[in-house]
Amino acid sequence: MPVTIITGFLGSGKTTLLNHILTDNKNLKVAVLVNEFGDIDIDSQLLVSVDQDMVQLSNGCICCTINDGLVEAVYNVLERADNIDYLVIETTGVADPLPILLTFLGTELRDLTRLDSVITLVDASAFAPDLFDSEAAFKQITYGDMILLNKTDLVAEATVEKLEAQIHSLKEGARIIRSQKAAVPLPLILDVGFNDPMAYDAMIPLESAGDPQSHSPGHHHDHDHSHDHSHHHQSDPDHHHSHDHHSHHLENDGFVSVSYRSDRPFALRQFEQFLETLPSDIFRAKGLLWFNESPNKHIFQLSGKRCTLDVEPWNSAVPGNQIVFIGRHLDTDDLHQRLAACQAEPVRG
Repeated sequence: MPVTIITGFLGSGKTTLLNHILTDNKNLKVAVLVNEFGDIDIDSQLLVSVDQDMVQLSNGCICCTINDGLVEAVYNVLERADNIDYLVIETTGVADPLPILLTFLGTELRDLTRLDSVITLVDASAFAPDLFDSEAAFKQITYGDMILLNKTDLVAEATVEKLEAQIHSLKEGARIIRSQKAAVPLPLILDVGFNDPMAYDAMIPLESAGDPQSHSPGHHHDHDHSHDHSHHHQSDPDHHHSHDHHSHHLENDGFVSVSYRSDRPFALRQFEQFLETLPSDIFRAKGLLWFNESPNKHIFQLSGKRCTLDVEPWNSAVPGNQIVFIGRHLDTDDLHQRLAACQAEPVRG
């Protein structure tokens, strides 16, 4: 089963690309694994036409909770009665792709799946070489087989050319595709065979801080594949030891998430005032919002200083507010109090 991993920094357009794949897949039966960095699963509620073929991975960054959750989810997809043609994994915006790659290249999954490519989305309107001083953002480009330079319509041509040169300086020979709203022909990104497992041999010793037991694609397990997978697909101690060295990027980057739920609607003006005074350390926010002034659902997206509100009916969903913020040094209590102050006064009598 071919596997494509979609990675990219906060707000780069990963869910938009995933929706494009699901909408335009030419009857390809695609299974989707979605990982959220936060305890409210917003992305899966924004995906189209996935129904039972979507698996939500546990709260937290996928590369830091890599072994049990991810491998078990992939086995669940493989064991479905109806055959799946393709598996697409959407990581969090703060994920380090390398541990995810190694899960497919260095465990039993290498015999059951084929890692086709790692697609890294880059927001052309927000990208800079330091990109918020994020270790994860740098690694996403380093380990990407293909760079989707997205949102090119929001910047000048000269800026796009400069960004491409900067990406090439970070990754020599990078394959770069320009896109708007992550819309690219699927033959350019699916079943392309760009991933080269041997390319990681030189990288992995650096990631494992010189650990001689580093878990490389050439490292083989001695598991009996005839046994029930429930007791043999766990990674061995070597993998855990190696992973310890490169799973600290969240601590290094300092990213945290703050989630908020409410079953009372917001007052639109109060929420607008809240947005006007958002802390500068919030890099990404997304949510499903209910306003007292409207019967509709509002899909809220914030990336850097750019904010959008798309409107659609609630349909069968129960109205309510669900919102997640991702940033550095966030004050959870303060954000909760300020959001609570946005709630509309209840109608009396």
